[in-house]
Amino acid sequence: MLSLSVGVIDASAGDADPHYRICVSQCEESGCVGERCFPNCKFSSDGEPIDRPWYMQEPLYLQWKKWDCQSDCRYYCMLDREKEKELLNQGPVKYHGKWPFSRIYGMQEPASVAFSALNLAMHFHGWVSFFILLYYKLPLEDGKKAYYEYAGLWHIYGLLSLNSWFWSAIFHSRDVDLTEKLDYSSAVVLLGYSLLVAILRSFNIRDEATRVMVAAPLIAFVTTHVMFLNFYTLDYGWNMIVCVVMAVAQLAIWAVWAGVSRHPSRWKLWLVVFAGGLAMLLEIYDFPPYEGLLDAHALWHATTIPLTYIWWSFIRDDAEFRTCDLVKKAK
Repeated sequence: MLSLSVGVIDASAGDADPHYRICVSQCEESGCVGERCFPNCKFSSDGEPIDRPWYMQEPLYLQWKKWDCQSDCRYYCMLDREKEKELLNQGPVKYHGKWPFSRIYGMQEPASVAFSALNLAMHFHGWVSFFILLYYKLPLEDGKKAYYEYAGLWHIYGLLSLNSWFWSAIFHSRDVDLTEKLDYSSAVVLLGYSLLVAILRSFNIRDEATRVMVAAPLIAFVTTHVMFLNFYTLDYGWNMIVCVVMAVAQLAIWAVWAGVSRHPSRWKLWLVVFAGGLAMLLEIYDFPPYEGLLDAHALWHATTIPLTYIWWSFIRDDAEFRTCDLVKKAK
């Protein structure tokens, strides 16, 4: 139901630490941190980095599992600095806007990757089960078309959810400019579309012309915001405000509709709204990763897994409820 990406600011206490800065600077000159040396750090005879033109560099699919010199230097200097601070009984701090995570198989935030993948799987299961219910278990109008008026909207929602969680897993695996923008853009599009579906379903808007009139300004806003993030500046603070407003708005719409409607599965809506609202607090209450793996953001991804199952269960119940009602009227 919800997909919210939280931005980070590049300037943090960790990367302002003089010891860390010296370590990174020395590593970029020598290609080594202590006894660890990195093959990605290649230098010319005068000590300057070799910056090959784009057509001589490795293709992206070969670079994907590798790390460049700067990334390796920052990572291992961060680890060494955190070990030193631990001996001094000092807590961890953020480096370049991120907590000090431990890599696993080259993945930057392995817990978030795993939970994003599970969310992706849960949405796929929910969407497929919804499709099977509509076209193989419920009666069809004229033997071809589903009676449920919101079927098309939920199919699009399923595709956008799969896209969003796919890029979430990729971004948490490897944070580069491209994956960051794809993750943020996908999350914004999903949130905007989820808000649109909430409006259309709760107000029972079935006329195509009215749907277009309602959707047009929201689509225009989301499109403008995505273009702003990608082609002007990736303003994390503004993006947070936009995402939170759209998330809270749709939660409020569903909560009110569940209260005034007589939907047989309204309790599932209340559960998702209440639990989803509590889960959003994990994005506000940030804390360092336990054992370098599990932080607040990863836990937020974990909480959305069962909520996704309940959410698709409500969608299937709604399809059954509306189909039975429409079949009765048709008779």
